[in-house]
Amino acid sequence: MTHRFSGRTALVTGAGSGIGRGVALALAREGARVVVAGRRREPLDETVALIEAEGGKGLAVTADVSRADDLRALVDATVDRFGSLDVAVNNAGVLQGRGRSVGDLAEEDWRRMLDINVTGVFLALQAEIAQMRTQPDGGAIVNIASRIGVHSRRPGTAGYAVSKAAVSVLTRAAALDHIADGVRVNAVSPGPTATDMSFRDGETEAGRAARMRDEVPLGRVSTVAEVAAAVLYLASDDAASVVGADLVIDGGATA
Repeated sequence: MTHRFSGRTALVTGAGSGIGRGVALALAREGARVVVAGRRREPLDETVALIEAEGGKGLAVTADVSRADDLRALVDATVDRFGSLDVAVNNAGVLQGRGRSVGDLAEEDWRRMLDINVTGVFLALQAEIAQMRTQPDGGAIVNIASRIGVHSRRPGTAGYAVSKAAVSVLTRAAALDHIADGVRVNAVSPGPTATDMSFRDGETEAGRAARMRDEVPLGRVSTVAEVAAAVLYLASDDAASVVGADLVIDGGATA
């Protein structure tokens, strides 16, 4: 086990489950002090308990990423507790109206995906960059986009695809704007991953596995650990010259 993040502080949004929790645990295992954020306290406390059970240091902070005040307070709490913000992973996201065509997608679902998936990342970037650009060593930010977006489209996912395509473009724009500030910004675009979001309505694990054998060249979903490994690479000094990348982790589905 390496300790690429020893002495560093990381912030992960949407860290109460799934990819966010997996990234938070992976960062802690490599020495980071990890602040986990989300709207509900209980799953965040569970993530911190898992971090601390392995000897790591964590802090749970509730925040709604669609609210600028919440994100500024989140960064302030991170720095107040641990003294810096060195790594940020903007993972919070929602998928609403699955299976609805453009003509049938509810406006409420459309607006919620834009609020959380796009505006949430934009506001998080602003709060994180404001802190990182004051630090001698800057920082690294990884946004979680999706293989559905700029990389591919699927019927019934228009709103989600638009929102995640925006994350991919916003990542590149922020990377160009802020590398001179010492802030590296990149993205990871997961495909089907072993989380609840990858299931279709009523689908079992066996059903998903059978579908993946047909849909994904690799023949299976990616594990959360595999996605987390990509995030940690981009956030680490190993990727010191990687700026504005969008790393697709989808088992070859968009190859």
